[in-house]
Amino acid sequence: MTTTPPRPRSARTADPAPATVPVEGGEPVAMPSTRGMVRGVVATLAQPRPLAREAVRLGRDGVRILRGTDEIAPSPKDARFADPAWSQHPGYRRLAQSYLAASASLRRLVDDFEAGGADWREVEQVRFVLNALTSAMAPTNTLAGNPAALKRAFDTGGRSLVRGARNVLHDLVRNGGLPSQVDRSAFTVGEDLGVTPGAVVHRDEVVELIQYTPSTPRVRQRPLVIVPPPIGRFYFLDLRPGRSLVEYAVSRGLQVFMISWRNPTRQQAAWGLDEYAQGVVSAVDVAREVTGSPDVTTLGLCAGGQIMTTALNHLAATGDDRVRAAGYAVTLLDFASRAPLGAFSGRRLVDVARRNSRRQGVITARQMGSVFTWMRPDDLVFNYLVRQWLMGEDPPAFDILAWNADGTNLPARLHEQFLEIFSDNALVKPGALRVLGTPVHLSRITIPTFVTGALTDHLTPWDGCYRTTQLLSGPSTFVLSNSGHIQSLVNPPGNPKARYWTGGEPGPDPQAWRASAEEHTGSWWEPWSEWAIGHSGDEVPAPAAAGSAAHPPLEPAPGSYVRDRVPAGR
Repeated sequence: MTTTPPRPRSARTADPAPATVPVEGGEPVAMPSTRGMVRGVVATLAQPRPLAREAVRLGRDGVRILRGTDEIAPSPKDARFADPAWSQHPGYRRLAQSYLAASASLRRLVDDFEAGGADWREVEQVRFVLNALTSAMAPTNTLAGNPAALKRAFDTGGRSLVRGARNVLHDLVRNGGLPSQVDRSAFTVGEDLGVTPGAVVHRDEVVELIQYTPSTPRVRQRPLVIVPPPIGRFYFLDLRPGRSLVEYAVSRGLQVFMISWRNPTRQQAAWGLDEYAQGVVSAVDVAREVTGSPDVTTLGLCAGGQIMTTALNHLAATGDDRVRAAGYAVTLLDFASRAPLGAFSGRRLVDVARRNSRRQGVITARQMGSVFTWMRPDDLVFNYLVRQWLMGEDPPAFDILAWNADGTNLPARLHEQFLEIFSDNALVKPGALRVLGTPVHLSRITIPTFVTGALTDHLTPWDGCYRTTQLLSGPSTFVLSNSGHIQSLVNPPGNPKARYWTGGEPGPDPQAWRASAEEHTGSWWEPWSEWAIGHSGDEVPAPAAAGSAAHPPLEPAPGSYVRDRVPAGR
């Protein structure tokens, strides 16, 4: 199946990177259950002693705030209160202090709820709800409570208010009532994003496989097959020149092949791990045939790493050695560790999500993205509300935000299996899952692996990613990157603020590994590429053309599947 690519058009110059970046990264979760969340919040607020203590404390703080003697102050990193009026104007200073005191009391009540023996998953649910609530209550989210927005309205003669009203109307009609994070019209896939030269050399119902054009006269003989998550488009790995993992890998002499997943509709509701793992195996076979190599290396990212693992398990169980080594980037295989995502792993939440996706046939990108958005409401909701609705600014034109808004659907069957992995920790329980007819036993996988985690990643915590080094049986290298989930992946060398840590052979304790690890300036792309080169065979002359007689080029990169905009309801 081939779709006609959209007509290329010119894009505006991208604005400088905003202070925040998206959090979506390919970890499907259950949609929150209002009833379950409310029960947890009520239990938190109904603790007699902690509630009485906080009432007394708030009363005492309130008196001091009114007198002007309280020393409560926002964090210097809290951009909401950066305007001088919050520290210099008596009324605004008292308003900020009252808000901060109430927010701190709610956080302490959650801590008391946890200390009282509540299950950590229920605690994370409560923290999720109250974090969203306190973010929404911030005075900066209103025109009267935002001195910077009032000044903007005065300076522009009210034009900022007119532009803000226009933005509100647009978002109510076109964006589900949430403020837009990005101007998507500023970028065209294939013209501004996903532009590394290459060609589609294979297409089936589930995947397209892109072979990228070498940029060096000689390349490594063993190809690299990249497995991105099936949630979102692959081009976060090929954003723009200078910000592309694909471009970097090709420049190191690696023969790079990229899986591009089809955007499923409800007609593909029955697609599950069998179809997606087979897509990985098919991509491996095409890369082997095109290059003439008997085997490949792979790199799986986020949920793509989970799919890759099920394929590796099948190959290992059948004695098949067509994959020589595998890399993992911010991928969780073991979900036993505590993380904010645990707020959505409760049995009732998972059951509701499973029923919803079965009924709809797919779970949409907007449905999944809403959970991740509300996990960081200050950055990903109210930051844009203030900018676009109160200040009247246009949404920013920024590549990674444009990618984040360009989501894909997830088939009901695959979503259900991901939920099983997420809630039941099924990947690490021998035989709990069967993929391609083979029970999953992670210890079967004995090939060398390269594993990365990100220090401030709250979706796939780094110590959880580290667990992969202990679950698989082959020799493993672990590298820890700074920053968060997507920030760690879009991480080109040359950024003086980027850091990564390397250490010795990973042992059972991630904290012990980190304590002895060595810090470096730069990107994890650099040690990963050295590792990949070391597992990619000898140098050979770069191929003169893409594909082969059996797999001729079908169309230029980035292909058709990445442009598929089929609505979820079809």
